[in-house]
Amino acid sequence: MLLQRVSRASAAVDGVERGAVGRGFLALVGVTHGDDAAAARKLAAKTARLRVFTDDAGLMNLALGDVGGAVLAVSQFTLYADTRRGNRPSFTNAAPPRQGEDVYEAYVEALRAGGVPVETGVFGAHMRVELVNDGPVTILLET
Repeated sequence: MLLQRVSRASAAVDGVERGAVGRGFLALVGVTHGDDAAAARKLAAKTARLRVFTDDAGLMNLALGDVGGAVLAVSQFTLYADTRRGNRPSFTNAAPPRQGEDVYEAYVEALRAGGVPVETGVFGAHMRVELVNDGPVTILLET
């Protein structure tokens, strides 16, 4: 999963905005074959507790809840692109769609269960994702 600290982010399908957040994270959620709901819950907990928002001293010392932040979660199978051979990426490392959607939904549900406001894109849809990366701060989270 790739987290980007944002001042705002949105996802639209066919010109219709499906999810938007202000301050918080854009979570690009990639799922591979070995991922499951337990991994999704661990990543959700880490997302909620990750201290990468600045405090009054300018230090990255605050978590999402400390700043009243939210998460825009977008499914992103292309995170598992294999580009080692040729110029056309292979996506065989990405989980099949059913598994990907189950793990993605488990991540979203775990965040919500923890009290984190969450907006989503549309799983499997072609989306227009817009963001203003704050920092920039981009963090790769893995289990």
